[in-house]
Amino acid sequence: MVPLEKLEQIKQRFQYIEAAMSEVNADIAALGKEYSDLRPVVEQIAAYQQLLADLEEAEFMLGDPDMKELAEEEMPILKAQLPDAEKALQIALIPKDAADARPAMIEIRPGTGGEEAALFAGDLLRMYQRYSEARGWKFEIVEESQTELGGIKEVSANVQGEGVFARLKFESGVHRVQRVPTTESGGRIHTSAATVAVLPEAQDVDIRIDANDIRIDTMRSSGAGGQHVNTTDSAVRITHLPSGIVVTSSEKSQHRNREIAMQSLKTRLYDLERQKADDERSANRKSQVGSGDRSERIRTYNFPQGRMTDHRINLTLYKLDQIMQGDLDETIDALISEHQANQLAEMEG
Repeated sequence: MVPLEKLEQIKQRFQYIEAAMSEVNADIAALGKEYSDLRPVVEQIAAYQQLLADLEEAEFMLGDPDMKELAEEEMPILKAQLPDAEKALQIALIPKDAADARPAMIEIRPGTGGEEAALFAGDLLRMYQRYSEARGWKFEIVEESQTELGGIKEVSANVQGEGVFARLKFESGVHRVQRVPTTESGGRIHTSAATVAVLPEAQDVDIRIDANDIRIDTMRSSGAGGQHVNTTDSAVRITHLPSGIVVTSSEKSQHRNREIAMQSLKTRLYDLERQKADDERSANRKSQVGSGDRSERIRTYNFPQGRMTDHRINLTLYKLDQIMQGDLDETIDALISEHQANQLAEMEG
């Protein structure tokens, strides 16, 4: 179990931050972030320590003839609560991913499978859109390119809300679909795929971009799928010369496009830095639930059987209709639990 000295250090740090926040020249933003991160941990510590204190008191009461019967009733109940309290405390103490609370950018592209893959990419876009709406998040399509049949050539969307990246980060990877395409006259099941990338949104303090490292071009914007044709040269394309990353935005306002494209560039550069750090950390270990390898096949959607299988955790659910309507919580909760179990195993190891 966690050493009691460590628990005391965390409580003392929390008390220090609480006092520091009331000082005149306090950095409220930085202190507030640490305070909000530590608060649930401290609450879990308090609950665990209260349980230990209640157990100690019950043991003491066993020596009192007048209280012995009550103590004998309470002891089994308190002892039964101890394992869950210890596990909850361990989970609370797992180091948090600094990006978990951030908004995210979702990018979806068709893989193998031609037009069917593009149509499936569109289905995934709508699935995440509905999931975001159900959680009260703001889902905004930043850039979208469609095929003639209404499929997706490429799409990126910004998702704003509480804990967005924490819940969506395990969606990165190859999503495979097995179904009879609408263009298939013989009723044969085809397999195609689409790739999803979920990137945490960068903040200004994360990435500094030298003006000499970028080239900004303006071009004519045609809108999503050739609709809403804008005849002014409002679309913006930014090329980051050192990395070769190219981002575009095609809203009607050129000023807004510059903002969106620059934010997209910062997010991609921040993601590159995170990928490097993840690669270094994972050089000696391989977690079962990954959020970085976007070439990994993570999930299969089998329409004839109404089945979704997440291959990383061997989870199969026969509720594909609901899942495609955005009912993703069961899958995401299972992925988070598995990830936490892996982190606990590494901490104990």
